Amino acid sequence: MFNFPDAMSLTEVLSLAVASILVNNYILVQFLGCCSFFGVSKKTDTAIGMGMAVVFVMALASAVSWAVWYFILDPLGLDYMQTIAFILVIATLVQFVEMFMKKSMPALYSALGIFLPLITTNCAVLGAAISNIDNGYSFIGSMVYGVGAGLGYTLAIVLFASIRERLDATAKCPKCFEGFPIALVSAALLAMSFMGFSGLSIW
Repeated sequence: MFNFPDAMSLTEVLSLAVASILVNNYILVQFLGCCSFFGVSKKTDTAIGMGMAVVFVMALASAVSWAVWYFILDPLGLDYMQTIAFILVIATLVQFVEMFMKKSMPALYSALGIFLPLITTNCAVLGAAISNIDNGYSFIGSMVYGVGAGLGYTLAIVLFASIRERLDATAKCPKCFEGFPIALVSAALLAMSFMGFSGLSIW
């Protein structure tokens, strides 16, 4: 007999969704997955494409890793294989995404470059999969958390990309701040704005 987590109420599901998107945003609050956040945020179009890829991978990785944990690793006492097993799951899903984009969206595939296969080692995706298990979420809860975390990532990277595009087009800043330094300052201010969601809850 497997010891599955209890089902979640609608209020708990909504709270989890809001928390994963805004309150505990993986990029701006937990600072996970910053490599692709800075690397693919120069243009809004590529940021949206990367965000959608991360949403897809996070959602499926949350579902598959949940099943792998409760049907294979936990019953067989293979808890120490968690990280390796989850990375293998994520790597497989990223390969499918990469093949799909290469065939159907070659322009976006080229624009994302090395950052698309790097989703495999994106700590935000792995962090979501591990958090689902550590927090004891049900299957539905894991899916909600995975999708919410992916949407939070997308929200952060698209907002940041729009800011960087505007800075490149209109802003004038001191020579020492041009390029990556002003991007870091912008990311810090954006992260500070998300601190306003701290303590937000749904009753």
